[in-house]
Amino acid sequence: MRVDQFDFELPNERIALRPARPRDAARMLVVSPDGEDILQDMGVRNLPDLLEPGDALVFNDTKVIPAQLEGKRIRGDAVAGVSATLHLRSAPDQWLSFVRPAKKLQVDDVVVFSNEVASLTARVVRKSDGGEVLLAFDKSGPDLDVAIASVGHIPLPPYIAQKRGEDEQDRKDYQTIFAEKDGAVAAPTAGLHFTDDLLDSLTDRGIEQHRVTLHVGAGTFLPVKADDTDDHKMHAEWGEVSEETAEALLAVKARGNKVVSVGTTSLRILESSAQKTGAIAPFADETSIFITPGYRFKAIDALMTNFHLPRSTLFMLVSAFSGLETMKSAYQHAISSEYRFYSYGDASLLFPQKGAI
Repeated sequence: MRVDQFDFELPNERIALRPARPRDAARMLVVSPDGEDILQDMGVRNLPDLLEPGDALVFNDTKVIPAQLEGKRIRGDAVAGVSATLHLRSAPDQWLSFVRPAKKLQVDDVVVFSNEVASLTARVVRKSDGGEVLLAFDKSGPDLDVAIASVGHIPLPPYIAQKRGEDEQDRKDYQTIFAEKDGAVAAPTAGLHFTDDLLDSLTDRGIEQHRVTLHVGAGTFLPVKADDTDDHKMHAEWGEVSEETAEALLAVKARGNKVVSVGTTSLRILESSAQKTGAIAPFADETSIFITPGYRFKAIDALMTNFHLPRSTLFMLVSAFSGLETMKSAYQHAISSEYRFYSYGDASLLFPQKGAI
């Protein structure tokens, strides 16, 4: 499909720079393509009443690491500043990274990342197209994790970072209450809306809660530069669906209840784990799944997600689920109704168009 079919105009003031407080006070647009009321303005706190006892929510338990590193390339007496965003760990001492400006780096160059309290050295192992660089660090395993936490900072999405700097509050705000497993460089933002009170309300309603892992990479922020979706390459991300979670979700489907993905990250790992028969299976591997209109969803029955960027792979995904024209209408309604967009913005609850599942 042509990428320009997924374009729309978003006023700058609709981009949220801070989350709602409390988190579950955010608004939520309910989109039901085949319902009598296609668009309904609600709030995240309405979620328990919109689901049935026995339905299941699936959360991503990845934890955002301070993966933005500022450093200096050292080549003899020549020194140049570079910025690296880690996006996929490839070995105990190695990370694939997006580096700016990548043209300043050559294979075997040394880069020193440091601040007032710590220092970390890396060697350039490989350069690829699009600014991707493989870095080998002088520390490994848990020691490298500690060093990255000391030297790095939270990689806020570009549309926030361009307007303000990261601060200490972001280390709390840009992390879900489910965050357990280190490895993401971007938050699974639909999960940011949940509070302990909301989880208690869901439990009281009889809604199950399960967890999967997808370590969100920096590729989620990259624009689609191709003119056609067939020419776009997705960057791989590592994820896992445990045997326990797979069995629990199979039981949910077997009794006729809904599996509701909280976020496109949970959706992508669930769909990556699904068999051709539709059965959700245990999974632990990298995935580069790219979902566009025409895709038949096998694992999920509904999706809670934030509002996404124009021409992005995520807007393509929600268009595949609820229909391109429906989502264009939904986004225009959200814009005119002053919903807040992107990572710190409001939510939507999407149900599938006919033929999507």
